[in-house]
Amino acid sequence: MTELVLGTDLLGLLFLVALGAGCLDTLVGGGGLIVLPALVLTGMPPLQALGTNKLQGTMGTATATLMMLRHGKVRWDDVRPLMRAAFGGAILGSLLVQVLDTRFLGFMIPVVLCGVAGYFLLSGSLLKHLRPIQLTRQTFAGRVVPLIGLYDGMFGPGTGSFFSMAGVALQGQSLLQATAVAKTLNFATNVAALLVFIAAGQILWQAGLVMMAGQALGAWVGSHILFRINPWYLRILIVAMCLAMLLRYLLTQSG
Repeated sequence: MTELVLGTDLLGLLFLVALGAGCLDTLVGGGGLIVLPALVLTGMPPLQALGTNKLQGTMGTATATLMMLRHGKVRWDDVRPLMRAAFGGAILGSLLVQVLDTRFLGFMIPVVLCGVAGYFLLSGSLLKHLRPIQLTRQTFAGRVVPLIGLYDGMFGPGTGSFFSMAGVALQGQSLLQATAVAKTLNFATNVAALLVFIAAGQILWQAGLVMMAGQALGAWVGSHILFRINPWYLRILIVAMCLAMLLRYLLTQSG
């Protein structure tokens, strides 16, 4: 397979796309909504676009994770077992996507996106008096986290929002706390998937390395904004991102 060669102007545009996605991912997740279409529009095959997205996304989540740990927003001993579970799920998902037709995700993507958007839209009013399910930590780490990791390994966009929602709904965390933990779990899933895509030769390194720099800068900016933002605005951003991903999905299907 002949490797795609991108011009300087297109690489510069991808750098800016990654910068915006890194900031967005750190705040609410969903940066893949921006990155994946941009990569596909360059002409690279879908699997290579997924792999390159994992390469650049790993830098963003690594930066965000480092910032969360350095500023004491998460504790390493608390997130380490969750990261292991997320890593395992993502390994399985990224192996499956190499051999399966990803169109089978079509039936579940709009349902999941609607569910996440609906939860955060209602959580500030109708659901504020309801107690979270409060799964045990073992159940959460053994079932919920690997399942979201599986999704990230296979597809990816919205994973940060899914981890945040799970933390709020199933562990009783505040939205800010759940978002901080989600950064570490998203880092684990990105690393896992990246290793598989590298082994499969599905990375366009030229674009990926340029975008890694943009992701690092965007994640650094987003990390400084995260704990200064009103949680109400964070909730609205998550809802808007989920609805935007849903709209894009529906338009793609209709096209």
